[in-house]
Amino acid sequence: MSLATCCVIFCRRIGTATNPQKSDLSWKDIRNIIKFTGPLILGSSLFITYEVLALKKSVTLDTQVVEKEKLKSYIYLDAVSFDKRENQGITYLARKELHKALRKVLTASAKLFRNPFDDHFSTVDLEDHEYGLWLLLKKSKSDDKVVRLQAVKEMAANHYWHDYQYRTIAQACDVRTVIGLARSKETDPRFFLPPPHLPEVKEDYSIEEELRQLLASLPQTEIDHCIQYFTSLALRESSQSLAAQKGGLWCFGGNGLPYAESFGEVPSATVEIFCLEALLKHSEIATHCDKIEANGGLQLLQRIYQLHNDCPKIQRSIVRIIGNMALHEHLHSAIVHSGWVSILAEAAKSPQVIQSSYAARTLANLDRETVQEKYQDGVYVLYPQYRTSQPIEADVLFIHGLMGAAFKTWRQQDCDNLEIGKALDEECYTQCWPKTWLAKDCPALRIISVEYDTNLSDWRTKCPVERKSIAYRSHELLEKLRAAGVGDRPIIWVSHSMGGLLVKKMLVDASKKPELSSLINNTRGMIFYSVPHHGSHLAEYSVNIRYLLFPSVEVKELSKDSPALKELHDEFLTFAKDKNFQVLNFVETLPTSIGSMIKLHVVPVESADLGIGDLIPVAVNHLNICKPKKKDTFLYQRTLQFIRETLAKDLGN
Repeated sequence: MSLATCCVIFCRRIGTATNPQKSDLSWKDIRNIIKFTGPLILGSSLFITYEVLALKKSVTLDTQVVEKEKLKSYIYLDAVSFDKRENQGITYLARKELHKALRKVLTASAKLFRNPFDDHFSTVDLEDHEYGLWLLLKKSKSDDKVVRLQAVKEMAANHYWHDYQYRTIAQACDVRTVIGLARSKETDPRFFLPPPHLPEVKEDYSIEEELRQLLASLPQTEIDHCIQYFTSLALRESSQSLAAQKGGLWCFGGNGLPYAESFGEVPSATVEIFCLEALLKHSEIATHCDKIEANGGLQLLQRIYQLHNDCPKIQRSIVRIIGNMALHEHLHSAIVHSGWVSILAEAAKSPQVIQSSYAARTLANLDRETVQEKYQDGVYVLYPQYRTSQPIEADVLFIHGLMGAAFKTWRQQDCDNLEIGKALDEECYTQCWPKTWLAKDCPALRIISVEYDTNLSDWRTKCPVERKSIAYRSHELLEKLRAAGVGDRPIIWVSHSMGGLLVKKMLVDASKKPELSSLINNTRGMIFYSVPHHGSHLAEYSVNIRYLLFPSVEVKELSKDSPALKELHDEFLTFAKDKNFQVLNFVETLPTSIGSMIKLHVVPVESADLGIGDLIPVAVNHLNICKPKKKDTFLYQRTLQFIRETLAKDLGN
């Protein structure tokens, strides 16, 4: 009987044997067969990644890599059962013997063909591409950073390897390498192992209760009022939701959800959003991130993420939390080993700009090889979102205004002839023109968009104990932008509406702090889209508009008779003239609908006139002044021209 036939018979007998006593083979016989045939046996759930004895071509291979990496016996399991009943009996014992036999073969392969080369190389029977794989893996762990980066770049460029070779790299590479692959644009997804299987849950398992317990485990003292508010709200809503589910229809449960828009959602998702909002606030504190990780938060958040494929809002909140945790380098290993890199790598390739940018921020915070900056929550790099060989020569910062956002403020204005659902090239339509159009036209720029919460009325604020003035936001954003390295390169500021007042306040404040002198010295110019330098009539309509019954601090600061606004304008104008900043002002000429009954010219021409720079009226309303219809329209082309001309010397043009 041939060895191969013996193997087949052996596999069949093992597969059908459910009890060692009923098998027609003794355990001693099985061990002897495995000793000689183990390396040739492929179990139904095992894929042996190293076909050492079957390969015929000899090449050199680093013995240290073989002994250190191969001896770990990287055997890729398609599925792993957590049922203890399956992990016993003759099948389980046979698998253990297969692992032992494989390790012995791999040890022998390193010693049998020993042929010293370059101090510690030996010869092993491998194909050329096998040698390349292990050589790249060795280089990726080099002490030389340049060698490591080049190895990751070459790995990411491989699109012709066999499946098991990608799995080999996935299981053998270190934390630094897998993050580098995730931040490489064209990386094959097979480089990333799927997240580990989470334990099966009990029938009475409740995600809400798990979230509540995680929140309750976090420190509740010495935290700011907003974190206290969100935590107490989440814990209260969680308990009330559980009671409502037991007591009848949730809409009559008396849980008093504070947001009107929440009424259209299922209660569990609504409660989870409250809990995630609270966790997001806690994740802004370094010691709380440690607690979240220690109490199983990475696994819990991953389970929630996977359960809510149909709820991007929940998934985005979770990625923001992971992004905050990634600010702390000692947590990187835990984040990677809990399986988050594969999730983030997939999300980074999402066609949705918010999803991809949130994931890109988290990966950048994990990548300490090529990224020195740290991106705190609300600071997003629109370009470049991957590792690039293109040198970055300058920064362009986008700051939205009242009720705006980091992405939606800068979307393209919908064209009249746009066909809904039709896939269009980004040259024709884009969700975020700075990310697509500007990045392509000026590839030497780092493009950053900033996000912060604003509200028209205190009725609508997320945190009722929070009253943020422009001065408060200036201090908060300056710290975040400095952490992101803003000021290390030439800068152009681009702002819409109230965002322009915030830019002016940040620059005035920075001019008074010696440690921020580089930010001032590197500022080259600014673009203002309908910025109310002299105030707006918006606050005057508060009595007539239901959303403005109690105008927020932001709205009050926009009023035409605001002393703080006049003081800021005078101080900035003197400062800007002295620094010879280049300025471009756009202003709307059409009214904007506010509510269902009122149309308002939010920023009239006289208010948008800073007193320096060009002032260009455009026939659009306040919302569309920063949303060009097409790439070839005047609004975008004039913006592009200003950026290129202002940065001409810095970009070498």
